Amino acid sequence: MQIIPTGQALGARIAGVDLSRPLAEADHAALVAALGAHGVLCFPGQDLDAAALAGFGRRFGTLEINVANVAHDPAVPEVMVLSNMKDAAGRPLGLNDAGQGWHTDMSYSRDIALANVLHARHVPHRNGKPLGETQFRNMHAAYDDLPEDLQRRLEGRTATHDFAKFWDMMRARPGSRRKPLTPEQRAKKPPVSQPVFRRHPITGRRVLYANPGYTMFIDGMDPQESGEILDFLFRHQERADYLYAHRWAVGDVLMWDNIGTNHNAVADYLPDEPRFMLRVQVMADRYDLAPAA
Repeated sequence: MQIIPTGQALGARIAGVDLSRPLAEADHAALVAALGAHGVLCFPGQDLDAAALAGFGRRFGTLEINVANVAHDPAVPEVMVLSNMKDAAGRPLGLNDAGQGWHTDMSYSRDIALANVLHARHVPHRNGKPLGETQFRNMHAAYDDLPEDLQRRLEGRTATHDFAKFWDMMRARPGSRRKPLTPEQRAKKPPVSQPVFRRHPITGRRVLYANPGYTMFIDGMDPQESGEILDFLFRHQERADYLYAHRWAVGDVLMWDNIGTNHNAVADYLPDEPRFMLRVQVMADRYDLAPAA
């Protein structure tokens, strides 16, 4: 197995490994370290069904079943289908607007996620170029570059995150097929407080753990002050030197760190330009998630 860094803000290519086969312990340990160091790992040329993708993800932690309970693989509920394609009867094969906006998956949950794993089965193209890239921002670097006075000011602070914020934002977009969350769904994922700064369980370094998709306000702070600080934090994350964009190829398996990055799916493809992805979310239940100290 070879780990080849992109040389950019994030990312490494992993060569010489077949994810349909069990990982050696040494390779597993090397991948965990690489996930912390590089944030986004690409395994090109893979051919996995839903069960195999879930098997790979389980090596790193428990797999989540999405609270919205939509677009699951019929045989493997931990696997979510992300697609704009339809079956012969015209029924959607998957969720067609997943991740379209900057966010960190599971920051809205008391039990947060370690990583996402996404497998490309169909990639839209136009004029020979792939569409639908996934973008990432480096939250290790975002913390490191914060003004020292703001680091001190936010030390020990928490912020409230809410699953409904992102869901309702997506529902408001033209053409959305998302239904309102039911009371039962809302009850499963009520708003939660998260540390504004976390100590990353793999790297041991601090990260900025706030994102535009789910972070609502800084707890115990005047609303205007909270809004101004969050606005600054979100604009700070937009620095070009924090950005890495992955251009998909069929067969790519992309694994990314859900604690040390934010991400966004770019929807620059049309309904007749097919995209089909399989996704699992790995919870951080095997790691020490104490707040930064």
